[in-house]
Amino acid sequence: MRPTMGSGVTAIIVAAGSGQRAGGGVPKQFRPIAGKPVLAHAFDAMAASRAIDRILVVVGDGQQDAARQALQDRTSAALIVGGATRRESVLAALEYLVDRGIDGSVLIHDAARPFLAPVVIDRLLTALKDTSGAIPVLAVADTLARGHEGVLGDVVDRSGVLRVQTPQAFAINVILDAHRRWPADREATDDAQMARAAGHAVATVEGDAMLDKITTVADFHAAEARIAAAMSVRTGFGYDVHRLVEKESLWLCGVLVPHDKGLSGHSDADVALHAVVDAMLGALAEGDIGAHFPPSDPKWRGAASARFLEFARDRVTARGGTISHVDVTIVCEAPKIGPHRDAMRARLAELLKIAPDRVSVKATTTERLGFAGRGEGIAAQAVATLNLPNLD
Repeated sequence: MRPTMGSGVTAIIVAAGSGQRAGGGVPKQFRPIAGKPVLAHAFDAMAASRAIDRILVVVGDGQQDAARQALQDRTSAALIVGGATRRESVLAALEYLVDRGIDGSVLIHDAARPFLAPVVIDRLLTALKDTSGAIPVLAVADTLARGHEGVLGDVVDRSGVLRVQTPQAFAINVILDAHRRWPADREATDDAQMARAAGHAVATVEGDAMLDKITTVADFHAAEARIAAAMSVRTGFGYDVHRLVEKESLWLCGVLVPHDKGLSGHSDADVALHAVVDAMLGALAEGDIGAHFPPSDPKWRGAASARFLEFARDRVTARGGTISHVDVTIVCEAPKIGPHRDAMRARLAELLKIAPDRVSVKATTTERLGFAGRGEGIAAQAVATLNLPNLD
């Protein structure tokens, strides 16, 4: 049975486990690594591949809200409820696709292997052109031996022994047929053995050490360390000023602040958000807010500055980075910022998709000196700290 490619490539991310060995009080797929849930890491890795046409996430019953929280606004994800075992969850996903007339090929991936390199996807799909299934593997470098009750036994010949990883690639019709044939009272550790049991050849391609499965607390610590070693800290500074005028609304950090005057500008003139955007773009070395949203362009007239901040946030994500911390200082005599500080921090955290404890909002005056001291305008300074992948 050869692959049918008429409906492109579907990625199935299996995230239905309970993950008790990982600790933390929540299933491991929803726990963060470098500030981002494991499931979100796995999803973003698939979404970054242009070869993937759609992504289907399978969760356990009762985990839907946790999954939506982990995925946030990744609206391209389709979410379904799986079964009591991994095999049942994968079968549910395959039946879901077939019921909707989707054939083509599928990549079946465990969310607990979040660090998927695009080259692995490319290797699998290239191999799948000539076979019905393909999986990533690594050779076993360590000595293998049997053991019993704490006593070392005979060495096991490791020649030809492979470490099997995911994602595993198949023609949908092939792997669905294999699942339907598999005995319901017998579990399978992966989909490749089911395909082989159904008589299909499964090719192997080179895997990646970064695809090691996250299972225990120690695995989480190791993953954090690997990410830290592969990242560099970038810091950017932003500064902006807008004039206070009558008959304008006053927006600061995405919050509408009651005041007798508002800020004048081409957009909504949120001086604090503008400073944060410039700080983030500066850390990315990607210019400033005016380069991306020029005041001369009428489409940005009156635009919500939240759109500019979301753009900067998405640029960080596109570069494979994370936002570590944002610090904003608002300079004005009035209004008082203190009563609105918590709402501002919460709104910034929401827009940046980071925890509120990674956002600082402060305020100061100029002791009635200068334009801010005279109440003519408001200034804002911001510092953004990002973690970005090393290029070397």
